[in-house]
Amino acid sequence: MAVIKTIDLVGVSTESWRDAAAKALDEASKTLRNVEGFDVLETSAQVRDNEIAEYHTHVRIRFRIER
Repeated sequence: MAVIKTIDLVGVSTESWRDAAAKALDEASKTLRNVEGFDVLETSAQVRDNEIAEYHTHVRIRFRIER
């Protein structure tokens, strides 16, 4: 029987929402094994001086639990 666990992370980038998602996945992969995928739950941005300063991407990462 397989069990999938999820964690939520928010990646941050000055380049794009896609880059922010990639950064979240990269960080999760440093400590998690068996990452199977992720869902993008939300995107947002921080604005400074009427320009986007940071892109934020909220992701839910799925990974299979090992026995």
